Formats: sequence, structure tokens, C-alpha cells
Amino acid sequence: MIPRRLPLSRLLGAALTLGLAGWMPAPLLATGAPAPAAHAGPRPAPAARQPAADEAHGLLNLGTRLTDRGDYESAEIAFRQILNARGAAPDATKSALLGLARLHRKQGALTKAAAIYEKFLKEFPGDEHTPDALLELGRTLRAMGAHRLALSRFYSVINSTLKLPAAGFEHYQLLAKTAQFEIAETHFQAGDFAEAGRFFARLRLLDLAPADRARAHFKAAYSLHLQGDHEGATTMLRAYLEQWPDDENVPEARHLLATGLRTLGRTQEAMAVTLELLRKEQARPGADPKRWIYWQRRTGNELANDFFEHGDLANAQALYGRLAALSEDPAWRLPVSYQLALCHERLGDVARAQLAYQGIVDAAKQAPTPELAELGRLAAWRLGHLAWNDALHRQVTSIFETTTGRAPPPPAAPRPPASHL
Repeated sequence: MIPRRLPLSRLLGAALTLGLAGWMPAPLLATGAPAPAAHAGPRPAPAARQPAADEAHGLLNLGTRLTDRGDYESAEIAFRQILNARGAAPDATKSALLGLARLHRKQGALTKAAAIYEKFLKEFPGDEHTPDALLELGRTLRAMGAHRLALSRFYSVINSTLKLPAAGFEHYQLLAKTAQFEIAETHFQAGDFAEAGRFFARLRLLDLAPADRARAHFKAAYSLHLQGDHEGATTMLRAYLEQWPDDENVPEARHLLATGLRTLGRTQEAMAVTLELLRKEQARPGADPKRWIYWQRRTGNELANDFFEHGDLANAQALYGRLAALSEDPAWRLPVSYQLALCHERLGDVARAQLAYQGIVDAAKQAPTPELAELGRLAAWRLGHLAWNDALHRQVTSIFETTTGRAPPPPAAPRPPASHL
């Protein structure tokens, strides 16, 4: 809660920290003023002073900088210095309201932000900042889950840009296009994928920046995927990947394509798409390495597990081998190596299985987590089981080689350890 008496000294300290020492509240700048005369009785509380234009501008600048830095309490004090002053200039009041609403959005106080945007729209109808306020209000309402109200505000953005002067035509045109994107995204987040797909498909036909057209293309394909139209989504995703190979959504698009092909039973095509994703470099200009790694791991792991569960061990083995090479992090590499060892074992390649299990046992000795230590115990049990199988095989073989027909009793099979994974 903001105190009634606002701590200007705190704002001064924040201004100095941010390199805004050129601005200081007017009462702190006064020098050489005569001392106040003695007063016998209690002094009346001073009325809120109207801030000068330069001071208001400094407060707005300070509030914005503090908001960006995450010092929301101090930022709110700066904005309210303007809002609580008598006779503040309308432009300063508008900017302070919008700054305060933005602060609450960044802070996560969405209800407060929505209320302030509504107050701005009520007190300043037809203002040049109305489309911007409506757009941010729509985004705030959508984040609150009020999708219908959000859609109403986004449509109001489009309508409001038609009534404003032509001076800011380019800005208002951009806002109208942005509102159409937000309408499509709101339908998408609300689960109305058919309507979202129609909006995104229309956006592809507009005169948009390449990045926006690529995004609309991807989301239109994604909408088809979520509707269950995997044939249509597959066709559109292939077109997207061909037309926009450097877009930020390419790794996720390859995941969707591989998932759709697997659902359609086209496993070899899904395998080819996944291998292509695993081969792709992440260090291309503008690429997000963490995003690429996430989708590489998720796509490869899902398809490899699917192959393993359905007995397609050769394809599972190939994918697990690729996945193990993605990272040296034990938390990633050891579980994948364990699955790879199981593939070796089931395919009858005992020597490679033993080598893989032994590598897990050795690495798990320095395991940083109980889960990896448990994985080491499981790998040790698999090694023991393989040794038992080998001993049993030798003894059974010796029965057919001996002339006495007597064979020593086989060793007892080891029991697996209790798993805590």
C-alpha cells in the first residue's frame, strides 16, 4: 500500500542509481530559501503542488526505468506523484495511468492493470492512445482467462483506429494488424482451433513483415494439428518448413510434423523428419539454442520410446544413439544410455550391452541425484543378469558335450533391486 506521504528521498536515491541525477523533485532543489517563520499553532497541511512539466517528465521517465528494472514499489511511487498532484497536465496524467497499468501487468497484478486501463478509456474517450490501451487491456484480460472480453477489446482496437486522425496512420495500421493477430491467438488459447486456423490463414494473405507471415503460417498448421486434421497439418507444415527454414518455430514445427506422421502410421517418414531435426545445427544466426535442444530431445525421445514399445528395436537403437550424443550432462545422457543398452541386449548384442551398462555403473558412482544412483544400481543388476545368462548358457552347452550326462546345477538367477525411479 502506498503511504499518504510519499518518500521523495527514496525516488531521489533510485534516480541517482539509474543515472537520472539531472532530475530531482523541485522541493529538494530549492537552495537559499529563507527559514520558515516561527508559528505558534499547528501548521495546515500543504496542498498537493502541481508538478512542473520538466518534473513530470522526469517522474515518468524514472517510473518507466524502475518498472523495466523490476523495482515496482518505487516505480508506483513515481507514477502516483503525478496522479496525486492537483491540476497535473492531462498528457502527464494519461502517461502516468498507462505507465501504472503496464507496471501492474509486468508485476502480475492483472486485475489492477485491467482496472486502470478501463479507467483510462473512461476518462479519456477518443484519445490518440485509445487503441494502444485497448490492445493492452485485451492482452491482460486474455491472461486472466476472460477470452470473450479480450476478443471484444481487440475488435474495439480495429474500430477505434478507423475514427482517429490520419496523422498516425502507419502506427494505427500496425495496431489493427496486431489486433487481428491477437484475435487469432485468443481463439487458439481458448481452444477454438477451427476459428483460430481461419484467422491465421487470412493473416498469411496480408502485407505483413516476413516474421509475422511465418508465424501466421506456423500457427495455421498448428491449429489443423490440434483439430486432428493430421493430413492437412502435414501438408501445411512441409510448406512452412520449405518457405521459412530460418523461422524461430522451425524446431517445434518439425516436432509436430514427426508426431503427425507417426499418428498416420508413416513411421519411416517420421523417422526421417526426426533425424533431420537431430542433425540440424543450433548455432545459426538468430537461432535459440535452448529451444532447438528442447525440441530435439522431446521429438527424438518420444519417437524412440514409441519404437521401443512396439518392438522396432533397430529404429529405437538408432535414435537413442543420436540422443545420447546430444549432451554430456549425466541427467540426460545416463537414462538415454540405459535405454540404448536395453536395445543392444534385446537385439542380442551382449558385448555392447555390457559395455553400456558398465559405463552407467561407473558414471553413477559420482551421481549427483538419488535417481541417477538408482539407475546405476539397475544397470549393475542388468550386468549381473547377463553374466548369469552367460553362465547358464555355458552349463547347458556342457550337458551336450559331456559323456556322463550329468551336469552341475545352474546358479540361481539374481533378483532385480527394488526400483525407486
